[in-house]
Amino acid sequence: MKIYYFLWVFALLFVSCSDNEGTEDYTNLPLSVVVPSNFPAMAYDISQNPPTEKGFELGKKLFYDGRLASDGLVSCGFCHMQEYAFTHHGHTVSHGVDNLVGTRNAPPIQNLAYQTSFMWDGVSTHLDLQPLIPLTSPIEMNGNLNAILAMMKGDAAYKKLFNQAFADGAITTENMLKALSQFMVMVTSSNSKFDKYRRNEPGGTLNSDELAGYATFNAKCASCHATDLMTDESFRNNGLAVNPMVNDVGRYKVTELDADYYKFRVPSLRNVEKTAPYMHDGRFGSLESVMNHYSSGVTDSPTLDPLLKSNGTLGIPLTATERLQLVAFLKTLTDNQYLTDARFSEY
Repeated sequence: MKIYYFLWVFALLFVSCSDNEGTEDYTNLPLSVVVPSNFPAMAYDISQNPPTEKGFELGKKLFYDGRLASDGLVSCGFCHMQEYAFTHHGHTVSHGVDNLVGTRNAPPIQNLAYQTSFMWDGVSTHLDLQPLIPLTSPIEMNGNLNAILAMMKGDAAYKKLFNQAFADGAITTENMLKALSQFMVMVTSSNSKFDKYRRNEPGGTLNSDELAGYATFNAKCASCHATDLMTDESFRNNGLAVNPMVNDVGRYKVTELDADYYKFRVPSLRNVEKTAPYMHDGRFGSLESVMNHYSSGVTDSPTLDPLLKSNGTLGIPLTATERLQLVAFLKTLTDNQYLTDARFSEY
């Protein structure tokens, strides 16, 4: 494996007792960031924000703190629950402050350090900036950055953590976002049965149905769900019938290019067994429903992906057996270590 060790040691500067009440000398230790051997290179430049013990701890605290929202309740972790691969399980679309309802399903946050764009429409292209979208969205967290900074400056635990995590010890939006990125960089899923199969490790033996499903996947799905990250990061129209009540135009909202109408980011399939409901609007409640869509439910439109309209036939031809075997394979992408890793849990 490619292992990056960061040996930076952050000296803590205590300017005054009033600014640093409750702090003590502490050597902030670096965290090793491991790129699994079956993964592509990391996209996030961790040399600009190397994860450390206290930076990660601060990011985790921020992730689960409902006080960042206007109602004091809706944290990042409210819509991203670890046991469901950090998705809002059971919610077609995510619920935010004051029980307001959005239009899109909460995507999982695994392996974000390997992505170059974020959100279903790719509106954000830097991990450090991505949290600002849900944080300030009126229907998600509805947070006010000035109020959040004031809250943290008045909180002894936050004051101590910022001093330990960053050389300048400053409670700023920049440091807050960097801490969240450090947490998200470490939230990596790479130890599923499939990963062990790919790395020829113990526990990686696939049965006949799983192997057959993998073969079908490579033949009919891997063009979009590419590499072991299970996404090529592209934006595609996968033939979902447009919901006239919402008319979510997808990527077009960002680019305003006609060619991007109804295109959405190809999601990673990692831990997909645990992330129902599916699609950008959560319209499918089971993997079997997803299989049925691709085999017989694709709707034609001017921007439909060409891969779903070959030789005049819509969708992906799948027999009943192939659908069952595909589901069996997809379940090998479940990473139980990741789903239960105490490092990422709230308590």
